[in-house]
Amino acid sequence: MTSTLPNRPTAPVPPLPDDRYGRPGGPAVLVTGAGGPAGVAVVRRLVALGHRVVGVDADATAAGAALATVGAVVPRADHVRFVDALVALATAHGADALIGTVAEELPALAAGADRLAAAGVATWLPDPEAVEVCCDKAAFARAMRVAGVPHPATTDTAAGLVTVPGPWLVKPRSGRGSRGVRALDARAEVVGAMRADASLMAQTRLSGREFTADALVGRDGELVTVVPRWRDDTRAGISVKGTTFDSTEVTAVVAAALEAVRLTGPANVQGFVADDGRATVVEINPRFSGGLPLTLAAGADVVSAHLTGIREPGTRLPHLWFTPGVRMSRYFAETYSGEDGSPVADPCVATAVRS
Repeated sequence: MTSTLPNRPTAPVPPLPDDRYGRPGGPAVLVTGAGGPAGVAVVRRLVALGHRVVGVDADATAAGAALATVGAVVPRADHVRFVDALVALATAHGADALIGTVAEELPALAAGADRLAAAGVATWLPDPEAVEVCCDKAAFARAMRVAGVPHPATTDTAAGLVTVPGPWLVKPRSGRGSRGVRALDARAEVVGAMRADASLMAQTRLSGREFTADALVGRDGELVTVVPRWRDDTRAGISVKGTTFDSTEVTAVVAAALEAVRLTGPANVQGFVADDGRATVVEINPRFSGGLPLTLAAGADVVSAHLTGIREPGTRLPHLWFTPGVRMSRYFAETYSGEDGSPVADPCVATAVRS
C-alpha cells in the first residue's frame, strides 16, 4: 500500500441528529482512558466534529474528561464494577458507542461486550488472543519470528542470551512507554538483571531511525491505512516531535506484523529503519497512539473511520490517504477546574471585552 496522493477535499460536516432521548447532537460516544495522550486526542477530535463525548478515566483529574462534553470517574479495568460503571454512564448520557484507548482495559471490555450491547452500546474490540500477544513482548517476539517479520533478537531467559547479540535493551515483558527499560552494554549486567527479576526480557538494541506507524485494520483484516512518522524527539516514551513520511518498505513490514498477530481496529506499530533502508518492527500497541494528532493533521481521520466501524460493523471502510512531510511539535496545555469540579476559565484564552 502506498500513500503518496495528497489529501482529498473534505465536505462540510453535516449537523448530527438528535439522540434517542431527543437531546441535540446525536448519540454520545463513550471514550475510556481520557487521561492519557491517546484518550485526549480521541476526545478532542470527536468534540471538534460535533459529537457529544463522555470522557471517562480512573483519575478524577483526567484532562480529557475536562475536554469532553461530560467527564466522569470510573473504577480501574480490573475492578469488578468497571463495566457496570460504563453501562450506567452510557445509559445516563445516551451513548451508543464506546472507544477504548487503553490496551490494558481491552480484556475487561471484551468480557463485558455483551452487557454493553444489551445497553445499546456498540463496540469494536480486537480478538483477546491478539491483544494478549501484543501486550506480552516475549510472546510478540515469538509471533514475529514464526511469521518471518523482521524483529530484534529477543530472549526472556538469562540462558537464552547466548542467541541475542549485544548491545541490549532490558525491559519488562509488559508495560507502556519506556517504563523500566534499561540500555546495557555488558552481558554480565543483563544476566544479573534477568536473574534478579523474572519478568524482564532482553533484546538486541537496534540502531537507525525510530518510527511509529498509526494503523487501522478493518474487521475483515483489510488495511484501512498505515501512516508512518519519524519519532524526531521523544520524552517518557511519548513522541513530542515527529514528521509523517511515506515508505513502501515500512508499510509492508507493518502490514505483515499486523497480519501475524491478527489484530483489527486501531494500532500503533513501533520500529526502526536502518541506514540501508530495511525496516524492523519492535512492538505493536493495540490502541490509538499518543502521537495520534499528527496522523489526524496529515489527513487520515482514523478516529471517524473507527467510529463508523463501531456503529456500522457491516460497512467496508475506505482507504484513508495522508500527506507525507507534515511535522508536529507538541507543547503543554492545561485544563482548570474548581474544588467542586466546575470549569475555571483558561487565562491564556482570549475572551470578549464588553464595551
